Formats: sequence, C-alpha cells, structure tokens
Amino acid sequence: MIVRAILVLACSISGYFIAYYMLAATNSYAIFQAIVGFIIGLIVALLVIRVEKDIRKLSLRIIAGGVIGMVIGLLIALILGFGLNMVIKITQNQQVVPWIYLLLTGILGYLGLVLGSKKVEEFNFRGVEGKNCVDNRLLDTSVIIDGRIADICDTGFMDGELIVPRFVLNELQFIADSSDSMKRSRGRRGLDILNRMQKSSSINIEIVEQDFPKIKGVDGKLVALAQKINAKLMTNDYNLNKVAELQGVRVLNVNELANAMKPVVLPGEQMLVKIIREGKEQGQGVGYLDDGTMIIVDSAQKMINMNVEVVVTSVLQTTAGRMIFTELKEAAEKKSIN
Repeated sequence: MIVRAILVLACSISGYFIAYYMLAATNSYAIFQAIVGFIIGLIVALLVIRVEKDIRKLSLRIIAGGVIGMVIGLLIALILGFGLNMVIKITQNQQVVPWIYLLLTGILGYLGLVLGSKKVEEFNFRGVEGKNCVDNRLLDTSVIIDGRIADICDTGFMDGELIVPRFVLNELQFIADSSDSMKRSRGRRGLDILNRMQKSSSINIEIVEQDFPKIKGVDGKLVALAQKINAKLMTNDYNLNKVAELQGVRVLNVNELANAMKPVVLPGEQMLVKIIREGKEQGQGVGYLDDGTMIIVDSAQKMINMNVEVVVTSVLQTTAGRMIFTELKEAAEKKSIN
C-alpha cells in the first residue's frame, strides 16, 4: 500500500507540475490545466496499479527478480532522462525537467519491479542452454493426494526440484474445504503430504504462480504449463496421462512405476494368501498381496478369512495393475500325481 501511495502521489504531482510549467508562460488559465494534469497523472498511476494487480506475485525468487527488473527500469529512465535536453530547448523551461524525470522514474521503476518479479520464473526454468529443463517435474493433484511420491522421495531415488503450480495448490485447498467428508479428508491428506515433502532434505518444492486464465480445468492448465516450461508431468490419473501424451508432454505415471517395481511372480511359485472375499466367478476366492496385487484363488469361495497355501497358475497384466491366478496347493499336488 505504501509503494502504491508513493506511486500515485508521484504521478499526480508530476502531472500537475508538468502541465503547470509548460502552460504558465502562455496561458492565464494554466492553474486549471495544471489540475487537469494532476488528474491525468492520477489516472496513469491507477492504470499502472491495475496492470500490477494482474501480474504481481511474491516469493524469494520473485523478489530477486523484482529488484533486478526495477534496476533495469531505473536505468532505462535514466537513459531517457538524457532526452529531456530536447524538452529544455523546445519549452525553454528547465523547471519542468525534474518532474518529467520523476514521472519516468516512478513508472519505469515500478513496472520493472513487478515485471521482473513475475518473469524471473520463466527465465530460471528455461535457462541458458535448457540443461535444467529436463529435470523439471510437475506434480498434479492426484499424485499429491496419492502420497506415494513422498515415499519415493524419502528413499532418495528422487532429488532436485518438484514443481507445484498455484492452481493445483488452490484445488487442494478447495477439496480440503469441501462439505463432503471423503473429499475433505483427501484434500487434507494432500496438504499434509506437501508439508512432509517440503521438510525433505533431498528435494525442493517450488510453488509457481504461472496461470492460464483462458484455460478451464486444472488438467488443461497442467498440460499447458508442462509445454511452456518443458517439464515432465507426474500423475497417476489415467485420462490426464493420455491427454498429456497426445499433446507431446512426457508423463511419469506413479502407477506404472509401482507396477514395474512389483516382484516378479512366475507360474508354479507357492505363496501364502488370506482369502478376503468371494470372486466374480463361481467358486473363486480373492486375496491381496501387501502391495495391493489381487490374487484370485480357484475353489476358495468358502475359505474367507482363512490363510491358504496356493500355487501360481498364470499372471495377467492390465492397465489397472496385475492379477495373479492361483489354485490351492492341495489341488495342484493332486494334478501332478495324476
């Protein structure tokens, strides 16, 4: 508010004195036109603030960029100040020069501050040779709520910087404030996961302010941002995965990583399984491994809540994961005897 007040004051007073000194020698009504100059200066300041509201954001990186931008803006104002010599020759009035210079300094310094703080993110992402762009990983809402990404980071297999857009953070906040208890729990879990990841020493969570107001939906904005900063998109959303790949965005799917890391199970192997529920087919029982892999056991429909020894007969890989088909060990032994 103080910076805005100074800008408004500087522009308004500058407008007043510019109009007054340029017209004082030729117009008896210069004082009234100077007031018009004051109003014009005020309007200019308000327009600059309106532009600033659309692009200003705050963070340590943004502040540094703002300082650099402001210095550049002031240097430009200083260079333009040399052109005031032409004004002196035309108006023969040196009193107007300081006020014009103040006006230029205020506007260019202010815009340099705001634009520099906003555009520094794009500069850092792209880099000089684009070396760091390959390592940019953009997180979507689903992969944050899922939580496995935090476990991966804790193991040390992933380091560097993870990018979370502001609109994803806003969506998490919206879900956490939902009246639906299930959604509220998921949203709060996502925020807790982010807090946990921020405390990790191996990674850095970067909140970026880049938005795409013309694009509706978080998924569309994520794809657009990934394209703009040349980042990989981390998700476990199947539909987002396909849409992003169609638009040339590289996707890191946590579900695919989990499937790749599951232990290999071959036909003929034996394992101990607890039957949890009945299967879809007649006589089948269903159990699960610790990693969530579904195990279908023939002739185990009546063995719910029992631990049974089974023999693997086949393994089916699907987009949703793996299913392991087995039969009871006793039945397998009878077959081998026969």
